[in-house]
Amino acid sequence: MPGNFFQAIAETAAARPEAPFLILPGRGPLDYRATLAIAARFAQVLTARGVMPGDRIMAQTGKSAEAICLYIACLAIGAVYVPLNTGYTPSEIAYFAGDAEPKIFVCAPESRDRIAAVAPGAAILTLGDDGGEGSLLEEAADRPPEFPRAAVGMEDLASILYTSGTTGRSKGAMLSHGNLWSNAETLKDIWRYSAGDVLLHALPIFHIHGLFVATNVSLVAGAAMILLPKFEVSEMFRWLPQASVMMGVPTFYTRLLQDPRLTPEAARHMRLFISGSAPLLADTHRQWRARSGHAILERYGMTETGMIASNPYDGARVPGTVGYALPGVSVRVADEAGRALAPDTVGMIEVRGPNVFQGYWRMPERTREEIRGDGYFITGDLGVMEADGRLSIVGRGKDLIITGGFNVYPKEIESLIDALDGVEESAVIGLAHPDFGEGVTAVVVRKNGASLNEADVLTALSEHLARFKLPKRVLFVEDLPRNTMGKVQKAALREQYRDLYGNG
Repeated sequence: MPGNFFQAIAETAAARPEAPFLILPGRGPLDYRATLAIAARFAQVLTARGVMPGDRIMAQTGKSAEAICLYIACLAIGAVYVPLNTGYTPSEIAYFAGDAEPKIFVCAPESRDRIAAVAPGAAILTLGDDGGEGSLLEEAADRPPEFPRAAVGMEDLASILYTSGTTGRSKGAMLSHGNLWSNAETLKDIWRYSAGDVLLHALPIFHIHGLFVATNVSLVAGAAMILLPKFEVSEMFRWLPQASVMMGVPTFYTRLLQDPRLTPEAARHMRLFISGSAPLLADTHRQWRARSGHAILERYGMTETGMIASNPYDGARVPGTVGYALPGVSVRVADEAGRALAPDTVGMIEVRGPNVFQGYWRMPERTREEIRGDGYFITGDLGVMEADGRLSIVGRGKDLIITGGFNVYPKEIESLIDALDGVEESAVIGLAHPDFGEGVTAVVVRKNGASLNEADVLTALSEHLARFKLPKRVLFVEDLPRNTMGKVQKAALREQYRDLYGNG
């Protein structure tokens, strides 16, 4: 075992220095030696600015080779990498910066002033072609391509990823070098990843899927990645002939299915298609197999745990299931007390293993609530396990909505809607959506005489919420259904509007 996750990456790079790592449209390939040289120069800049092991480096940048090099640089010097969704608004960023207290905030050049206003405690570096004062590229240009020495172990924090909380307050999931390394090594083995693979990478890299699954697995395998800025159907088909593996959210697959270019011949050279971050409809699985000749491999994971389970590489990839627990990972379907239930019984999915996070940043109470005394993390997902260990997700015990692979917590949106003039109350739910897995949907009760409409609500929310959190529809009702205790029955709303997005 290497001493930390960066050492694992460095060992791979040393064995394949001239092999391509990043294939960049419009720019050409970047091999492993060149990638680590850029990362080393970035690491030199960070340490020169006083960054020590454990200091947080927050980043809200576009998808680029340099952004990945920044991540590697943080791993090398023991800094804690905190990536943020590029769609987050200033008010959202202010919360994250106040909570994580980053030493340095890295952003796009055009965002410098906006970030400085909401992260006053952080030094600001820009990552882009601005070349001005505070440019990371400019400061790194004359630095030696050698990594500074840092005492970093597998138990040390590598990253904090923010995820939704039960009160709407985002929680920072603390992931160690050991968490990242164990998950990447396991996935490399079970998915038969090798240095000969080329991954078609169209995922964002501020998310566990695009960074800690796609990128980390490629790094430990010595594989290459075609780094597309974003998902576009035409670009996917353009680069597909050069790839052997594709990872995506269900939205990728539903959109590619709409294109006549998807044929068995177009996908004949591919080794593996993987889907995650949101439930894949069984119908999408069946259509993909019929159109491409490949069975999508669906897996299951979350921010706090990395990957938990996967359908097998060899053997049946059953639509509607997420396969079996990863080697070294223990999964149980349990009752409220954490007692394992009999096979084929619905219960809470709980997981224990080297992939499970270290707890929530500065939230020890929440950590104790969600990690049991025996080490099992309570995922909040409801599932069923067959006698042979195959796992299926049947719902969520929490209100968390997963749309397009991103987590959305209803309370945050409800609080904003309820504060609008003309609103009596609201409930936000997730409804099955053929393109996004779930569509964020707001159900609103107007105050008497109010003339508020759907456009009014969406316009007001757009000033405070990232685009992926915005409701796809705002529905108006006379009142919300409640139980005898007065609690809003969201299950009844989900049932009433289940076909809203054409899933009937």
